[in-house]
Amino acid sequence: MDRLSRSFVTLLALTFFGPDPGVLPGSPVGALSAQTALSGVDLSGLEWRNIGPAITSGRIADIDIHPENENVMYVGVGSGGVWKTVNAGTTWQPVFDDQSSYSIGSVTIDPSAPDIVWVGTGENHGGRHNAFGDGLYKTTDGGRTWTNMGLEESEHLSTIIVHPHDSDVVWVAAQGPLWSSGGERGLYKTTDGGETWEKKLGEGEWTGVTDIVIDPRDPDRLYAATWDRHRTVAAYMGGGPGSGLWKSEDGGETWRELTTGLPTSNLGKIGLAISPQQPDIVYAAIETDRSSGGVWMSEDRGESWRQMSDAVAGGTGPHYYQELYASPHEFGRLWLVSNTT
Repeated sequence: MDRLSRSFVTLLALTFFGPDPGVLPGSPVGALSAQTALSGVDLSGLEWRNIGPAITSGRIADIDIHPENENVMYVGVGSGGVWKTVNAGTTWQPVFDDQSSYSIGSVTIDPSAPDIVWVGTGENHGGRHNAFGDGLYKTTDGGRTWTNMGLEESEHLSTIIVHPHDSDVVWVAAQGPLWSSGGERGLYKTTDGGETWEKKLGEGEWTGVTDIVIDPRDPDRLYAATWDRHRTVAAYMGGGPGSGLWKSEDGGETWRELTTGLPTSNLGKIGLAISPQQPDIVYAAIETDRSSGGVWMSEDRGESWRQMSDAVAGGTGPHYYQELYASPHEFGRLWLVSNTT
């Protein structure tokens, strides 16, 4: 039995039976005594289990980790606000309860000023139960106070990227209203810390932007995924001619559609990822025909693509999550987020 296992058994013994008043708890004799006392105890119930969120809070929508202190994290809950931990998840504190929206779509820490955190409200999926938000929020003091920075008519904000060296430059992917047309949907950019916003991508009353990624070598190079979607009481439109992949080489000022090697049918929801180890490689999880699709890869910065698998998010369909993440530690390892196991 290794040292960690012995310590765990000793802790359980002390919890169940209390310390022996004649034995020092930290001594080898104390540990042996604890193991002996546990010899007849069934530990089969000590299995890993989910302790939250429960049904009321719903889904974890996003998470971001402090770039310099991994003990500090922020978690956005689909219908449960924003939570912060400063001890690597041992305890959590709600930091968004005083705001007017409880539905969260995105949480992003400013990489060059980590006390600045951006929160996009409104979940980014096409489910009937989808709760909407009231725009974009910003804190400059680590979550103690918040200010609404606009885009109140977006209703569903999916991704926020802060320039790695300039806190005033932020890109926001706004999917827009689910049950109606119009609103604020598309890719928006600010160069003054959120005081003003300009729409840079997304045309049409149903076309929003569902994901964006940035080249870690060059903040002027970005990739974006647009998505046509609309829900009514009787039907759901989960794709359309406005869905597609786009690339910018000038910080999001202009965009060019990427098509070579990609499906030619009307596309649904698309999740993007870029390789941290080899940023010329870009991945896209693409929904086609409402329930099928797969993962495509480009090795030339999006200029051409080839399909790598037929994996799509499960559950009620890829419109639910369909988010893709590349491992920062192991090249070629990807995670495709789904709402079922």
